[in-house]
Amino acid sequence: MTTDEKLKHFEYASVSDSIARADKMFSDYKDALEKTFEEHKADAERRQKMEIRLESEKIQREGNKQLSIAHIDLRKSIGKKQEELKDMLFVELKDKLANFLETPAYHDLLEKEIREALDFADGTKITFFLDPADEDKIQRLSLHHGADIQVSPVSFIGGIRAVIPEKNVLIDNSFKTKIEEAEQNFHFETEGSQNE
Repeated sequence: MTTDEKLKHFEYASVSDSIARADKMFSDYKDALEKTFEEHKADAERRQKMEIRLESEKIQREGNKQLSIAHIDLRKSIGKKQEELKDMLFVELKDKLANFLETPAYHDLLEKEIREALDFADGTKITFFLDPADEDKIQRLSLHHGADIQVSPVSFIGGIRAVIPEKNVLIDNSFKTKIEEAEQNFHFETEGSQNE
């Protein structure tokens, strides 16, 4: 082999080797870039999912907060409406009671309550009190039951009050007390409270 042939062979081998190494370096560099790109892409997807999750949680918290505020406002509104309805109900009750006080049924009720109180006193001294508006009924009831019946110094809308000093007992069948107790114990039943 001549020197020229040797040089061409050496040049061919060198160029082939350089091309092979360059191809290998390019391939390695390309693989490294693709790996870096995939890692970057995966990291970006992870961050995006995290941002979406955090934003979803934020939106859900804000929605829950708004729902709570709306629920509180609704409960206040319902409570206010219930108070209005309760007030209207008791105004109507007092109107019906005023009409009832003018009926014979009211006189019968007074008779019944006096009889029951006398039975309870069982011969012990008892003093009855009627509302000042019922003063016209005192004489008839006193004679009918042989009882000590007086006009109360304070109005209690109707009904009777009685005192049995020996037993230290106050019988309060006044409409004022019954209405006050009804107002204190009154509440609207809701679906939830029926099951409780």
